[in-house]
Amino acid sequence: MQVLDELNLFMQYLRDERQYSLATTAAYQKDITLFKNSNQEVTSWHQVNEIIIRKWLTNLFDRQLARTTINRKLSALRSFYQFMLDNDIVATNPFAEIKIKNHPDKLPHYFRSKELDVLFATVYHQDKKFKLRNIALLELFYGTGMRVSEVAGLQIKHIDFAQAKVHVYGKGGKERFVPLGRYASNALKSYLNNLRPQMVSKIDGKNPYVFLNHLGNPLTTAGIEYILRQLMKQTGLPNEMHPHMLRHTFATDLLNNGADLRSVQELLGHANLRTTQIYTHVSKEQLQSNYRKYFKRATPEQR
Repeated sequence: MQVLDELNLFMQYLRDERQYSLATTAAYQKDITLFKNSNQEVTSWHQVNEIIIRKWLTNLFDRQLARTTINRKLSALRSFYQFMLDNDIVATNPFAEIKIKNHPDKLPHYFRSKELDVLFATVYHQDKKFKLRNIALLELFYGTGMRVSEVAGLQIKHIDFAQAKVHVYGKGGKERFVPLGRYASNALKSYLNNLRPQMVSKIDGKNPYVFLNHLGNPLTTAGIEYILRQLMKQTGLPNEMHPHMLRHTFATDLLNNGADLRSVQELLGHANLRTTQIYTHVSKEQLQSNYRKYFKRATPEQR
């Protein structure tokens, strides 16, 4: 059969020209043969198209094969078709653009409502010298969705209390304006008026940055991360905390409460909408809540 002749030519090419081991060539042959056997309607390699490939991939995923295994099979078939293309056996390589990630995008970690309540209750009840600064940090992160680097680089002149907005300098020098909510605004004012003057007096008194350490110098991203980790330990919650969790929570809460994706993209400063789309996941609690609220058969009839 012609199909077998072409496969045998490829095996000979792998052994003689590419100097592949017997084990490697056997693995290639097995993957290509299994693909052929799962598509009995294919009597010629010319017949294979994207539809056939997608059906085959669906079957592999349904069998719960590891992505690394599926990618290995794809690689074997891609190489086989490239060999045939180079030797004018086929006109195209239908596997050329078929790729899957070994590691699918992970859903971002974010705080559930009750966890967030515990976090804020903890920081507001702190009995520490830098309590006002820590409250302002937490309120700003959650209230604006800013990155840790953006918060570390925030200067007083970037905050417009009258217009209730923050001028944010993001990745790649991109700028955006983010609304400043009441809680974040009040927390910042309290910190700037009551604690920061004491901190900045330890140096020249002219430091332009908003958030300072105990020496009066600007907080670094590592310093901010340390403060939040210590705060998380005080909550007794099992999670480890990173500033991005508050950014993720900001985005998730906006979408769960009806914000459109484009608006969230602008607020987060994402250049690509695809980056924002990862937040379109909705917690099981939110789904169940909406189901009970909007589907009249979800709850038992009142007697």
